Amino acid sequence: MKPLNPRFIFLLSLTVVSSSFGFYLPGLAPVSFCEEKSKGDLFVNRLDSVESVLPYEYDAFDFCKDTNERRPSENLGQVLFGERIETSPYKQNDDIRWASRWDYILVSMPHTNIQWFSIMNSLVIVLFLTGMVAMIMLRTLHKDIARYNQMDQRARPGLSVFLGQGTQVFIMTFITLFLACMGFLSPANRGALMTCAVVLWVLLGTPAGYVSARLYKTFGGENWKTNVLLTAFLCPGIVFVDFFMMNLILWVEGSSAAVPFGTLVAILALWFGISVPLTFVGAYFGFKKPGIEPPVRTNQIPRQIPQQSFFTKAMPGIIMGGILPFGCIFIQLFFILNSIWSHQMYYMFGFLFLVFIILVITCSEATVLLCYFHLCAEDYHWWWRSFLTSGFTAVYLFVYAVHYFFSKLQIIGAASTILYFGYTLIMVLIFFIFTGTIGFFSCFWFVNKIYSVLKVD
Repeated sequence: MKPLNPRFIFLLSLTVVSSSFGFYLPGLAPVSFCEEKSKGDLFVNRLDSVESVLPYEYDAFDFCKDTNERRPSENLGQVLFGERIETSPYKQNDDIRWASRWDYILVSMPHTNIQWFSIMNSLVIVLFLTGMVAMIMLRTLHKDIARYNQMDQRARPGLSVFLGQGTQVFIMTFITLFLACMGFLSPANRGALMTCAVVLWVLLGTPAGYVSARLYKTFGGENWKTNVLLTAFLCPGIVFVDFFMMNLILWVEGSSAAVPFGTLVAILALWFGISVPLTFVGAYFGFKKPGIEPPVRTNQIPRQIPQQSFFTKAMPGIIMGGILPFGCIFIQLFFILNSIWSHQMYYMFGFLFLVFIILVITCSEATVLLCYFHLCAEDYHWWWRSFLTSGFTAVYLFVYAVHYFFSKLQIIGAASTILYFGYTLIMVLIFFIFTGTIGFFSCFWFVNKIYSVLKVD
């Protein structure tokens, strides 16, 4: 086994007040010392290697072990990310000033001009799509609306399940990124971002159950118990099984990133004890509400769909629909993957939140645009198609992750490869549900709006 390069998060800072010293590790509160000559503890987190995604504890090998080892308490996010903070026998550099403690991170990050290029690139895409949608709404829509007299309203329990869980993910992501953008989830507080996301997901079971139940009733579904159970267990269950299998590999390899059994039990307790009951509560209120009625009368007998051209068929439209949203995020995606797999610190949450808003707008406008083209071709099967059109962005995300693995990383070994793609599949699934939900609700609002305004029977 090749030697691992120790990565210390020293704190990199020194507060000098008279002759007293204070040292800080991100995630730990500063400690005040008396004015006598006293040295602060140096904390380290783990050992990483560019050839492996398996982190190990700092003293996992026979060197650098502190005889007076102390471990500060760690939050849920630190445990899930494999952060194992402990003391080190080495002493810190006393020449680093407190105000300069983050300089080495800022210097190592790419220039922010790249971020502005990413934002401008995304804004151009948004302006283009906005112009197209505006042209449809102002010049074309009133000529073609008479042809739209059919709504596909067959029961779709699978779609309602994804939409409920997508609503949960969307709200969780928005709040987490907003808090990070405002500075409440600073990278200095290690694990705070993951802890916030997990807690929010657990507490947002109610809107997931409500949206799923309300839409399932709108679709005319009758097996409401199955719908609620799938909403509470389907996607979270897939994520947990994948995460558990990856954790087994970490256990076998002796990595510090392996989540302890007690933490897994705690996560299950949060899921079954809080999230699932809240999902049932939301479903109860959702089923008590009447289904969303279409604004016009729909035909009981499905109308025959004319022969479609290549570009108005389902699969080409779905494939094209994911290109523009992915074009808005691929630069930020590079930095995010670097922070996860290349051990770089990510701190540009302001840019990330702005790109998140642009992604929502782009998914909405691209899906509405393609939905309109399909309606013009008298293809009224827009329900699943609207979800898959923007959700296909996740496929491009996976392709980019494969490209990143082979072009940017130097990972060797079967365990590290399996871990990389195992965690990537979790990201892809969550992103698929998230973007698909945005596309569906945008088209749902668009179709209902044009029918309700023009009152066509």
